[in-house]
Amino acid sequence: MIDREPGAPERILAALLEARAGHGITIDRMWRIETVLQPILKARRYPSLEALVVALASDADRQLVDEVVDALINHETYFFRDPKLYEDLDQIALEQLRERRAASRRLSIWSVGCSTGQEPYSLAMMIAEQPARWAGWDITILGTDISPSVLQVAQAGRYSHFEIQRGLPARSMLEWFEADGSDWLLRGTIRDRVRFLEHNLLVDALPPGPFDVILCRNLLFYLTPQHRERAVARLSDALAPDGLFMPGAFETMLAKGSPLVRDPDCRGFYRCAATAKPLGHLSTG
Repeated sequence: MIDREPGAPERILAALLEARAGHGITIDRMWRIETVLQPILKARRYPSLEALVVALASDADRQLVDEVVDALINHETYFFRDPKLYEDLDQIALEQLRERRAASRRLSIWSVGCSTGQEPYSLAMMIAEQPARWAGWDITILGTDISPSVLQVAQAGRYSHFEIQRGLPARSMLEWFEADGSDWLLRGTIRDRVRFLEHNLLVDALPPGPFDVILCRNLLFYLTPQHRERAVARLSDALAPDGLFMPGAFETMLAKGSPLVRDPDCRGFYRCAATAKPLGHLSTG
């Protein structure tokens, strides 16, 4: 834990992150700031965090601001993260929606905070591996993130051997990826199923919807309470009246007056409060 007084570089940088992305950093986690910014300090030849803050204050280098915010955001992700949730998504949530959308045969899915793309690509693979079930369906998958650097990785569909091994079944690796040197490249049959967009959930106009499924996993946890409340409200606005929202395994919605409440028929998922009876007060976590 750092022992500097309020107004120290770590606090200024934490305030920058909150202002730009809505993410909060608690006092006991501020030690992490200097660690994650070391590559920027080295590349830019800044001798200290103080020098970095001075450079940011000059407001002359927008790219530097973007790099710092990008580095401070936790981009942790991997294929089929929390397998049980994917199983419920496939067997319960998507099956419900498949019945409801039988006439139109259209589904729209939004992966919010998609990072380097493993989540939306996991969805695309899951759907592609069931061709008979989804024959004749028009399924669109959108992945968005605030960070352009991770979206470049997602769009390229190129992953290291370590990234491939994290959560990806061997059969999916062999079917949908091809070796390219020391990396693995996602085949176009899956890559082309996902569209990526740089997007800030808190301030940017919502992507054209409504969406039948929205995944926003392990993002709400990092937001300050005020920004979390705004994010949940915006996600509710983007969700179809009978659509389903999927948070992270250990995330829940705002307690009182939340526009998203648990779906009584689909464990682990939420829907618009206006179309589902709330199941009691929920807490953030």
